[in-house]
Amino acid sequence: MRIPRIALRRASALVLAGMLVLAGCASVQQPGRPATVKEIAPGILEGYLPSDDLPDSLALLPPPPAEGSAGFARDEEASGKSFALRGTPRWDQATKDANLLFPAADAFSDALGFQITEEDTPYLFLLLRRTLTDAGLSTYAAKNRYNRARPFMVNHEPSCTPDEEEGLRKDGSYPSGHTAIGWAWALILCEIAPERTDAILARGREFGRSRMVCNVHWQSDVDEGRIMGPATVARLHADANFLADLNRAKAEVKDIRARKQELAGQGTN
Repeated sequence: MRIPRIALRRASALVLAGMLVLAGCASVQQPGRPATVKEIAPGILEGYLPSDDLPDSLALLPPPPAEGSAGFARDEEASGKSFALRGTPRWDQATKDANLLFPAADAFSDALGFQITEEDTPYLFLLLRRTLTDAGLSTYAAKNRYNRARPFMVNHEPSCTPDEEEGLRKDGSYPSGHTAIGWAWALILCEIAPERTDAILARGREFGRSRMVCNVHWQSDVDEGRIMGPATVARLHADANFLADLNRAKAEVKDIRARKQELAGQGTN
């Protein structure tokens, strides 16, 4: 099952209307395990930030390039270069990166050097799910204002997720929510595993580029998504609940590293 992009759009409407309850958890927290966090849409957890604390994409970003402008010509040129990637492993990767529904959304496991799972890294798993919502919703003020048409709607070329195109047609292209999410994840994961910074950041960059390969975002959509991701992470660092979960995730990763080293040492004996 792929995450419906419309889910984030519906969630944003709820947030902007002030209908999300920012209360805490729906169940009692068990020792060593995160408390349950409610869903605001199927498969999408409530974020850490109330709507008023989300970065304002309308204030932070310029309008998207107008048709006929040099900026739009750049967008079209970059979009055209992606057509040659259809049917290649990079196209397949872009298709996989489009899925934001956990547990399939494990784009950074290879960069980290271990699998992110709810069983083995419950706080890290929760951290990624909740910050997905924060970073994704941070893009919607601009998305809703500009309602920019996506590349496949303009160039009439295939996307890598044809089953999602109906919903994407109603969901503004600018800026890229996937890119904001991927870059936010990359920055957070660099804090958790600083020794893997280069691999994590490279993966975060390609996660956003996947949206161009997929023919669902323009270059400028991706560029500005890379602004909203860091803006969200900066604001999250003023949130006590986020910081607490971040520290717990760091402890989980430290424990995994220690266990891997212990096993490696046993293997040499």
